[in-house]
Amino acid sequence: MVQSLKSRIFYYLVKRQLAALRRQNLPIAEFRLARESAATKLFTLPPNVTVEATQVAGCKAEWLRPTKPVGEGVVLYLHGGAYSSGSCITHRTIAARIAAASGRATLIIDYRLAPEHPFPAGLDDALAVYQALVESGKTPLALAGDSAGGGLALALVQRLRDQALAMPLALALMSPWTDLTHSSETHQTKASVDPYFPTPERLVASARAYAGATPLTHPMISPHYADLSGFPPMLIHVGEHETC
Repeated sequence: MVQSLKSRIFYYLVKRQLAALRRQNLPIAEFRLARESAATKLFTLPPNVTVEATQVAGCKAEWLRPTKPVGEGVVLYLHGGAYSSGSCITHRTIAARIAAASGRATLIIDYRLAPEHPFPAGLDDALAVYQALVESGKTPLALAGDSAGGGLALALVQRLRDQALAMPLALALMSPWTDLTHSSETHQTKASVDPYFPTPERLVASARAYAGATPLTHPMISPHYADLSGFPPMLIHVGEHETC
């Protein structure tokens, strides 16, 4: 597929801004705030989606609701950020665009982040929110997520399957982070073009902070090593200019 001019311009803008942010070498709390500030400047909400702040299962959350819904069911969106950053604010626009495209209300949550809250805190939050949605009748339910959020979605489905709980209808994952051991050669071959992780240091540190005392090969930390039998249908998108 040929990359559009708009996509190329956006790619270079994001790459430049992220490089500037990395040079600041901010402490984690300031880095999170800087990402939120950047997101509000870079991304705009689609006009046909409303934002409703809420709280679900103890997690701060937002409903992104299309003004003209097309059917029943909701989407639970799990944001990326290497398990150490990201929030409803940084990923509000992408969740809103999923809501607009699907015609379904989409819920994005602030799950707990490492290093303050290592595995399985984020997974516990995702499970609690998912169960709350099911118990409140918000079905059928689909899962979506990017990067760490994609990995978290895969971990969540493993737990649902293993505990014989209601499964989501489908998964839509964008660049899911599935291998926290960084065994893929793309961490070298794609490093020069990846706008988010041109060097592996931050990913390695984030992986260790998230895993804590749990081995990185644990299937709910690195779904690359998981048994995915019994999973619902999945759609996975991966970009050409990224490590994985």
